[in-house]
Amino acid sequence: MSVLLSCLRRAGLLGLAFLLVACGAPQQTADSESGEPGLKVVTTFLPITLFTRAVAGDCAEVNALIPPSSSPHDFQAKPGDLASLREAQVLVKNGLEMESFLDKLVASAENPDLVVIDSSQGVTTIASQEEHDHNEADHAEEHGHGHGEVNPHIWLDPLRAVQQVETIRDGLVKADPSCAEGYRRNAEAYTEELKGLNTEIASQLKPFEGKTFVAFHDFAPYFAERYGLKAEYLVDVPEMNPSPADLQRVSEIVEQTQLRALLSEPQEGDRSFNALAKDLGVRISVFDPMETSSEQAALDPGTYFNVMRGNATNLRQAFSQ
Repeated sequence: MSVLLSCLRRAGLLGLAFLLVACGAPQQTADSESGEPGLKVVTTFLPITLFTRAVAGDCAEVNALIPPSSSPHDFQAKPGDLASLREAQVLVKNGLEMESFLDKLVASAENPDLVVIDSSQGVTTIASQEEHDHNEADHAEEHGHGHGEVNPHIWLDPLRAVQQVETIRDGLVKADPSCAEGYRRNAEAYTEELKGLNTEIASQLKPFEGKTFVAFHDFAPYFAERYGLKAEYLVDVPEMNPSPADLQRVSEIVEQTQLRALLSEPQEGDRSFNALAKDLGVRISVFDPMETSSEQAALDPGTYFNVMRGNATNLRQAFSQ
């Protein structure tokens, strides 16, 4: 306070505004280890935001490009998004064409110093299924969406999520060596929890090994592979409307496998899946692919564990009917 008063005594009224800034507190939040302004990090969508916040802790300022209420499938960029990318030092993405809009957006931001961390690097992938007839490709072209050659939903396998977190850790350490110890410590704690989650889910689903489940859109192959299950789907991405061939294919799967439930999504607004379940005499259960959430949930890295445990419980109940 004495320093501030001294500054004010030496200034006239015209210099007051300047001195209030110059003598006041720093304008940027400092990280907890170095005292330097925190790294500015932009993430793409929910799971990547959760993973990055877990690793960053107090060392970086993490903001999501895509609002939690929107998914990468329906994201529409705004002028403010360009401003965020211009000011950011690091961008963290899922990769595997999940964020198909991103390359053009980054180019438009004209930030040559932006470091891009692709969290899918080094992750073993699964090819997108191509069982559907040409209607599937037509739908994808019509809506401007669709998975590429590789299914991008790697975050739904906790052990692949471990790899994503470790890649994010390495990228942040390289971009901000001053907080390397914090990034490594945070990542280690989070990955240990992910490994424990995998053990927990594997134990819960082991009695159902080899069973088939049907989800609304094609998000589940990594989860299914990890736990010895078989995943089918109605449409490639949520925005598509199922064709008669899609409905017929799923009907045949339900009859052949004696399924008792179809897995809808909290965000799924297409009533055809519910109508199909009613026609087939099966119930609707819920599996959340974590592409959207509430604002509050997006702030807590623990959301990943809560959602995945809920998914495992719902799937176990669906198989047990």
